[in-house]
Amino acid sequence: MASQREIRRRISSVRNIKQITRAMQFVAASKLRRVQDAALRSRPYADKLDEVLADVAAVLSAEEHPLLARREGGTRLLILFTTDRGLAGSLNTNTIRFAARQITEHQGDLTMVTVGRRGQAAMRRARVPIAASFEGYGDRPTFAQVLPLARLVTDDFLAGTYSAIDLVHPSFISTLVQRGTVDRLLPIEPAQDTEGIPGHQFIFEPSAAEVLRALLPRYVATRIYQAVLELAASEQSAKMVAMKSATENAQELIDDLTLTYNKVRQSNITREMIEIATGANAAI
Repeated sequence: MASQREIRRRISSVRNIKQITRAMQFVAASKLRRVQDAALRSRPYADKLDEVLADVAAVLSAEEHPLLARREGGTRLLILFTTDRGLAGSLNTNTIRFAARQITEHQGDLTMVTVGRRGQAAMRRARVPIAASFEGYGDRPTFAQVLPLARLVTDDFLAGTYSAIDLVHPSFISTLVQRGTVDRLLPIEPAQDTEGIPGHQFIFEPSAAEVLRALLPRYVATRIYQAVLELAASEQSAKMVAMKSATENAQELIDDLTLTYNKVRQSNITREMIEIATGANAAI
């Protein structure tokens, strides 16, 4: 059995860990409100932009704009969003597993673009081809930060490098739930309207092709930016929950070690009393 000094040392070490995890829990909680609000506020804008683009695409053909082209076969590009750092519970693991299922369930040529060091390391270990890697955008992502990635994937699609581009990222459902999601980025999916012909109910000025050409750069960047915001909100919520669990586990360990310490201390006191009594009897 460990000595009292060793147990005291372990209690002190676990208490220090508890202080760290508790501080990290509060930091994540303070950041969560901000990134959660940003993700939720941007959803209506992204959804409405999707709707507008789908209506415009419904009245155009692939010959009128290459971003509407549907190519059979070819290489599929997956843009995987993960965090740069750990301590976020199972968030990265679940997202990477979700991406792995996308790879195995859809056979064919595939290339990855990773955002975040965790996803990059996992894809390299799995020997998945990586066309480009970006570090994460932190807990204060800006729209300007995603523009290089948006230009890269748009140019590659226009050049015919890829037949389809999908976003794989965690979606923020609630503080306790973050769910892996795959969204089609390119080609643009035309709207489907069962009550009429979508898009034809609108008049586009100067033309539908010009409207589409003006909106496309904003559309691609907005979809990527929304995925980054969902990742940021998911990361902070997962960190808060993980650090709260770690703090509670540390307290339970402290309680167990304290109980063990008291037992060892009582045993030592009893042994010393027996030795004193034995010595006194021997002296008599």
